[in-house]
Amino acid sequence: MTQTSERRPARARRDRRPLVPVMFLLVLALAAVFVWWNVFRTEAAGARADAAACSSAEAAAPSLDPTTVQIRVLNATDTAGLAGTVAATMQSRGFVVTEAANDSSPRRGEVTGAGEVRFGPRGAETARYVALFLPGAGSYQDTRADATVDLVIGPEFTELATPEAVAAALTPAASASAAAC
Repeated sequence: MTQTSERRPARARRDRRPLVPVMFLLVLALAAVFVWWNVFRTEAAGARADAAACSSAEAAAPSLDPTTVQIRVLNATDTAGLAGTVAATMQSRGFVVTEAANDSSPRRGEVTGAGEVRFGPRGAETARYVALFLPGAGSYQDTRADATVDLVIGPEFTELATPEAVAAALTPAASASAAAC
């Protein structure tokens, strides 16, 4: 047996179609479009959130007429006569003080810091205004039906804010929020 070695002729190289690389580039382009769409959508949502924050910052501290605000001044400290002194000061600033007494509520022991402003759902806006007069005061919403606000003097109370400090607290809120917006 004799062997013959025949070489097969080399196949001519065919040009391959670039199907796989084209598909890869297409998928990559779609992914890039999807990412940029999410970025722009997130930026638009952030701009809407900033606009909402600006509008809520403008409404943070309402300026009310003190003669329309009814408050009760309550003393949650051991200092005798403190509620009467603070009530007289608040009356001199135009507030309608309906009562000045010691705090007899169950929350008396929970009052910390300079004090607390207690209010019902109808007195929320009024409470934000009254809180400007007692810097460092906490707030507590209860279930009362009227718009009366309780100004509760706490153990770290030193003095009420001056009318100038309250006016300054009301004025920069609008200008600072306008500058930020």
